[in-house]
Amino acid sequence: MTLYEIEEIAVPESIDAPNAGPFIEMCAIKNSLEEEGYGSDELSYLPEEILPNWKKPDTPNRGFGVRIDGALVARAYFSVNVDDATGTVWLGGGVLQNYRRRGIGTALFEHIENIAIAEGKSKLLVYTVSRENDGERLFSPTGFGSVPIDNPEVQFLLGNGFSLEQVERASRLALPVDLEDRLESLTPDGYRVHQWSGRTPEKWLDDLAHLCTRMSTDAPSAGLEEPEDVWTADRIRADDERIARGPRTHFTSVVEHVESGRLVGFTVLDAPAEIHRPIGQEDTLVLSEHRGHALGMLLKVANLLHIQRERPGHPGVITFNAEENRHMLNVNEAVGFVPIGYEGGWKKQL
Repeated sequence: MTLYEIEEIAVPESIDAPNAGPFIEMCAIKNSLEEEGYGSDELSYLPEEILPNWKKPDTPNRGFGVRIDGALVARAYFSVNVDDATGTVWLGGGVLQNYRRRGIGTALFEHIENIAIAEGKSKLLVYTVSRENDGERLFSPTGFGSVPIDNPEVQFLLGNGFSLEQVERASRLALPVDLEDRLESLTPDGYRVHQWSGRTPEKWLDDLAHLCTRMSTDAPSAGLEEPEDVWTADRIRADDERIARGPRTHFTSVVEHVESGRLVGFTVLDAPAEIHRPIGQEDTLVLSEHRGHALGMLLKVANLLHIQRERPGHPGVITFNAEENRHMLNVNEAVGFVPIGYEGGWKKQL
């Protein structure tokens, strides 16, 4: 029997709702853990920015926490895709530094694992930051990247039956960047760039849905074997509406194959309302059948210029890439991104 009472955190209708307090506390723990892991608060999100992601009907989240003396000191989340038939659960969480080594993390993990088993799930996936140190390394089976084996989160995951499958690099680009001259030389014959902020134009909904679906299967996932995530035009519309109700704005650049009239690549930047905060790089993909034309570089450069025109003043852009995704890392490095930290991608079969 656990020594701790585990509290399920209600997902409020809004941050101003009477029951939003525990959710706000949980968001604060998330930000504290990421600041500890990366040595920076630039990956912090406001509760009103996090809440819309927890209210997606296709990928619902459940949150859990433990209190000590009335204060929330640990959090965990449990997320599934309602259309996924592979039994995959995404989870994560952590314990505030002053409350570790008391069994709180173990209690939360066992609680989530028991829910997954009761619901017939078969696989747990988690991404967690691993702060650098000079000790022995645990290497990714992809042959790219490693994490410090003595780190507490690494030992915790190994001790609970997880295997390291992938290492992701977090990188930062300082803004502004001067890329105008580079853009002129990048666009190949037969392709055309389109851009927008906010909602997706109706004419591109089906093509963007196809690209988002391919993002779930074409991006490197190593032994994590993440399931296909099917998007439709209606799902794009609904997601656009969800984002429009929140405080952040998406800036999108796409590339059209002129002969076919179809979109073959896209990239998205996610900007907070506050100019002093950094931008998040969301998905970037070029369909495999159109690679070899530097379209990835074209999209990155075009979208960076797009957001600098529309929203000048943000201090930087933060992005995540699998260490084995050398092509995209080469693109990012050529633009000016530098590493700021690493996350392990871990898997447990139930």
